[in-house]
Amino acid sequence: MRLGKRGLRDIGLVAAALIVFVAPTFPAHAQEAVTRDDIIKRLSGLAATPDLNVVALRQRALERVKSKADAVALKRPPIATELLELPRFMVEVQFDPDASTIRPESYQTLGRIADALCHSTLLRSGFLIVGRTDATGKREYNLTLSQKRADSIRDALVNTFKISSKRLQAVGLGEEQLQDAARPTAAINQQVQVVTVAKPL
Repeated sequence: MRLGKRGLRDIGLVAAALIVFVAPTFPAHAQEAVTRDDIIKRLSGLAATPDLNVVALRQRALERVKSKADAVALKRPPIATELLELPRFMVEVQFDPDASTIRPESYQTLGRIADALCHSTLLRSGFLIVGRTDATGKREYNLTLSQKRADSIRDALVNTFKISSKRLQAVGLGEEQLQDAARPTAAINQQVQVVTVAKPL
């Protein structure tokens, strides 16, 4: 079948329309440009293993949310100031909306984190994955979602990238530890933190 110029043009318009129609509806997010060496540098240098109880930290966050203490996000102090004193690294990990499913484009970032954790400098250290959210929505929901997302990252590092589960813990702090308290709904508050919490034995 031969097509004239008009027929070819019409096919081109239909193809363009199909491309627009099937384009993903998720917002496009550029992954943070991190290197393995950046991660190693930021997670190194723990002076002493801190006295940190992750279960108690999780309970502290839950109790504050349930009691509705510090209701105004702008005036809310960090719930875990001890984490601010430890070597840590912030990274953007994309999840499906309102879910803990890691988006495929974030696995490259998780791979770099895994490479860093396997480097001789960090190989025998322990780490805490800290899930967080901004101050949009209900605090209790945000706390639960942040825990699920932290668990998803830990599971991916253990199951996909074969990092020892003994080296990784996860905690969700929701909106109780805002990175930018002056802008409670800013995207930076949703970034995940990896914190060094145990020195090599």
